[in-house]
Amino acid sequence: MIRILGVDPASGSTGYGIIETDGSQHSAVLYGAIKTHSRQPFHHRLLKIYTDLSSVLEHEKADIMAVEDVFYAANVQSALKLGHARGIPLLIAAQKGLPVYEYSPLEIKSAVVGYGRAEKNQVQSMVQLLLNLPEIPAPDDAADALAVAICHAHHMGMDKLKIMK
Repeated sequence: MIRILGVDPASGSTGYGIIETDGSQHSAVLYGAIKTHSRQPFHHRLLKIYTDLSSVLEHEKADIMAVEDVFYAANVQSALKLGHARGIPLLIAAQKGLPVYEYSPLEIKSAVVGYGRAEKNQVQSMVQLLLNLPEIPAPDDAADALAVAICHAHHMGMDKLKIMK
């Protein structure tokens, strides 16, 4: 079994989710979101993301990190902030020696739902179904992070996962 940490980065709420997979069957190990306060200085928000996400990996093992790629931002300032927030999990992966894979929202939706323009609720329902969870994972950012991890599991396929064992 391989453990994949999926990350949906943002400066306000960074979702994370660890799944365990054999390539065809997946189960959720842990998921949640790191919430920051918009009134805090931005560098303090980044520090909280770094500290909390590092803590997740101190308590739970992961073999691979999959991160949602930047796709769209309302303006340049938002894009820069998102870029900074994305840098945090990438830094942590480098520190922990984890390979990193990045996926666009289109790739994630296609892998999880089978349709790249799927609605958010469709993705969340499929995450619940694929992980055999009693309810849709909350908050939304955690469900999105689990979708990123599932996307990577589907991209790797069973043969590559067997090689890694």
